[in-house]
Amino acid sequence: MEEGSWPCVAIERRQKGSLVEQIVAAISSMVARRELRVGTKMPSVRQFAKCNGVSTFTVVESYDRLVTLGLLSSRRGSGYFVARQDLPATLLPAAMQATPHAIDALTPELYSGVSEALPVGAGWLPPEWYGEDTILDAVRQAMRIPANRLRGYGHPLGFPTLRQQMAATLSDELFPVEAEQILLTHGATHAFDLVLRTLTKPGDTVFVEDPGYSNLLSLIRHHGCVAVGIPRGENGLDLDLLAQQAAQAQPKLMFVNTVLQNPLGTSLSAAQAHRLLALAEQFDFWLVEDDIYRELAPRGEASLAAMDGLRRVIRVGSFSKTLSPVLRVGSICASASLIPELLRVKMLAGLTTSEINERAVYHAITARPYKRMVDKLVTQLDAARERAATSLRDAEMELLARPRGGMFVSAGWRDAPTAEWNGKTIADLALKHGILLSPCDFFMLRAPESIWFRFNVAYADHPQLLNFLGRLCRP
Repeated sequence: MEEGSWPCVAIERRQKGSLVEQIVAAISSMVARRELRVGTKMPSVRQFAKCNGVSTFTVVESYDRLVTLGLLSSRRGSGYFVARQDLPATLLPAAMQATPHAIDALTPELYSGVSEALPVGAGWLPPEWYGEDTILDAVRQAMRIPANRLRGYGHPLGFPTLRQQMAATLSDELFPVEAEQILLTHGATHAFDLVLRTLTKPGDTVFVEDPGYSNLLSLIRHHGCVAVGIPRGENGLDLDLLAQQAAQAQPKLMFVNTVLQNPLGTSLSAAQAHRLLALAEQFDFWLVEDDIYRELAPRGEASLAAMDGLRRVIRVGSFSKTLSPVLRVGSICASASLIPELLRVKMLAGLTTSEINERAVYHAITARPYKRMVDKLVTQLDAARERAATSLRDAEMELLARPRGGMFVSAGWRDAPTAEWNGKTIADLALKHGILLSPCDFFMLRAPESIWFRFNVAYADHPQLLNFLGRLCRP
């Protein structure tokens, strides 16, 4: 069959969500009836899409399913060809009805680290980037815990020696703080949960950045609070809109990533940080500063906690971005009057945190190689971000913002179709190809105006990802 004579496939559009299945069934039937013989070159993805009035994304998934069934083969640079005709047509429906992969913001593969899929959308770096020897040595030292510490549950605030070390470091680099103002947690998400449990009740309004940290949005809703998004982009927060919303909604608190915001990688200017503090004072709400990326940022970036002195700011920290995330050690720095309330909620919700993990973190951050390890990590991330930005532009994607550092780049297509396809449907397709993506849907309260993804720069120039993107953008 000549390319120019390719017939249109009969598609019943009232059967919502079945376009791929219809195309696969139609081509399978043509192969089974020998209307398409072995070796026949299929029309290009764009040609097929234009002829049948469907999106290129639909055609890509259809062709991929046919490749999986063994009916088509793909040749790099040449296109798709009919591969075989000896597959009984009666076997096709069952194969085509296999349960598809699906992904959401809490998909275990995005956090477990045991999936075989390429973790492009995940929040961890390759283990070798962290300095494995330093971390493993710290864990071994932590396991030599004195026998008398095996009684009891550990200090409710967390391992005292680690808190003293953190207080000394913060006092030297950011703002004066005492060890008694630091509460250790099972990572940053646990810290957010404790803050919400302590300071809010169902029905309270909580401001978040839009886009912002995906798990936080789910956590706020879980507590029965009303999440209101404040737009954040290349130039920071929309503070004029924030003022309008605060006057109307009377928020209880706001979560904000001052430095290397997730997912954009941008940082607030000192001027924006000062105005944000002024608005919090004017409208009487707490600011929860998500500060887990500061060690990866250039020195001198704005710090709400330092500007405010922990009067109205609660600082949340974590070691998961400079040490292995499996250690699960985070922190809350707050005023001396607020810490007892947070501690009580921590005890109610789960008693204490793991002293062994906290000891491991202490040994790691006080080890001689730690500073060099972090400097090397920052250098690797800088180089990886440049490679990622170049690769994504080559895939015809636009960056949402130019990151100031860190491990994420967000990019997408302004003119990608949004009616039939969205970020999540593309992420589902990517998962079938062994790629974990984090689409815009995970990070936004507003309906996205375009399709984009948060890319982990350590994996964003991987050939497997670039091949997948290239097949979507340049069939």
